[in-house]
Amino acid sequence: MTRVWKWNRPATVREVLEDLQQERSIAYTTVMTVLDNLHQKGWVRRESEGRAYRYEAVSTRAAYAAALMNDAWSQSDNPAAALVAFFGMMSDEQRQALRDAVRIVQGPETPEPTEQPDTPRVTSTDTGGTDTRGVDTGTDTGTADTPGADTVTDTRSSDTSTDSDSVNTAAPDTGGTDTAPENPGSAQGPDGR
Repeated sequence: MTRVWKWNRPATVREVLEDLQQERSIAYTTVMTVLDNLHQKGWVRRESEGRAYRYEAVSTRAAYAAALMNDAWSQSDNPAAALVAFFGMMSDEQRQALRDAVRIVQGPETPEPTEQPDTPRVTSTDTGGTDTRGVDTGTDTGTADTPGADTVTDTRSSDTSTDSDSVNTAAPDTGGTDTAPENPGSAQGPDGR
C-alpha cells in the first residue's frame, strides 16, 4: 500500500515488485497475493490492462490510518480509558496535530456573545406638586437598562401631598419593581394614564 499511496496513480504488480526489490528480495507471487487481498478487502480497486491489473488506492493513507484507529478503539471495553492511554503515548507534536485536527473537525469557533455596551439610562423625575390624577405626588424615578424594556425599577417617596382636594390612592412602596408600558421613561401608571 505504501507504494500505491506514494505514487498516487494506478500501478501494476510488476511496478510494485521492482520497487520493493530495491530494498529486499521478494517474489512476484507474494506481491500479487498481497494486492489481490487488498482488493478483496476493498482497499484498492483494479482495472484490467491486457493480462495484468492496475491497482489504485480507494482511500488515502490518512483515511486508512483513521479506520484502523477507529476499529481498534471500537473494540475496547472501555473506550475512554483506551483514549487516555493512547494520548499518553503521543509526542508533543502528535498532541498538537490532534488539537489542530479537532479544530478542523469542529469548524470555525463561534465567538462568545459579547455584552452590549451600556445604553444610556432613561430617568424621569416628577418633582412635587399634586398628581393630576390624584394618585401620587412626590418623586418618581423610573430606570430602564435598555430602550423598549418592559420592566422599570420604581422608587417612590412617600406621599407628602397636602392638597385637600385630591385623595391619595397610591399603594405603599414595597421596594419591588413595577411593570411599565412600552415607553420606559414615562411616568404612567399600570392603567396606561
